[in-house]
Amino acid sequence: MILCCGEALIDLIPQDDTRIPHVGGAVLNSAVALGRLGEDVSMLTGLSSDEYGRLIEDHGLASHVSFAPSVRSDRPTTLAIVTLVDGQATYDFRDDGSALRDIAPGDMAPPPDGTQAMLFGGISLITPPVADSFAHYCRRNADGALVMIDVNIRPDFITDPIAYRARLGAMIAVADIIKVSDEDLAWLLPDTGAMEDAFATMFDLGPQMVVMTRGANGAIAVMRSGLTVEVDSPPAHVADTVGAGDTFNAGLLSGLRRAGRLDKAQLPAITEIELSEALSLGTRAASVTVSRAGANPPWAQDLNLM
Repeated sequence: MILCCGEALIDLIPQDDTRIPHVGGAVLNSAVALGRLGEDVSMLTGLSSDEYGRLIEDHGLASHVSFAPSVRSDRPTTLAIVTLVDGQATYDFRDDGSALRDIAPGDMAPPPDGTQAMLFGGISLITPPVADSFAHYCRRNADGALVMIDVNIRPDFITDPIAYRARLGAMIAVADIIKVSDEDLAWLLPDTGAMEDAFATMFDLGPQMVVMTRGANGAIAVMRSGLTVEVDSPPAHVADTVGAGDTFNAGLLSGLRRAGRLDKAQLPAITEIELSEALSLGTRAASVTVSRAGANPPWAQDLNLM
């Protein structure tokens, strides 16, 4: 089972003279993609009892995502007020006192029995107290499951870069897989020049695998052992890129599970073929998502998966 730890929220998107609620959140998008790929997946988030919380849960359940580990409360759902200017979106987050923002470490139960991997990422790692709570949960449970962190830096949302770098650094130290873009590396390691040097610095921090996504140019994965694999992205007509990276995360984790490498002890011994197939599943799944409007990941049958 894969436990996705992070935000589930509502995007209020303008349409005509009103705003329409859409279920969102990077980590929830990954959970939905995993469920559609046939994986056993659960979501650890703050889930409100309000109407938006029920909308989030219904959306996840429709893609076989369990919310059993989530922290439930009567606090309101986190909202992202979306403004569109010439097609570009800006976000005004309303999360003070929300079901997500105020999660404390003591609210979180241990990972469910059978948890093979935990995925962390998204805006839930930026703002305390929930950011510190997820960081604590990651460090406390890292010995029992493979840990993947999608760094996904959002500079506009970060008000305390020093604390954020320290928090991410502590999580990376116990992680097995780190996913970054070149922009993420430049922000996280501003004093590092060449990509090879940045990768080496990341390995010094702890992980076994660093994955860099490159949009239409595919992805590259480097293992601590030195094994390096690059894959292309399938051609796609791009509707938008919403949820593409989140879907890639799901495809990669699903591919590792299919190869028998979704395990802290087994990951370092992954073969070139196994790693290539896992990366390819990530790029194939993401290419379907970008061909559709919004975060709408593929189902297993869309990718001809057994």
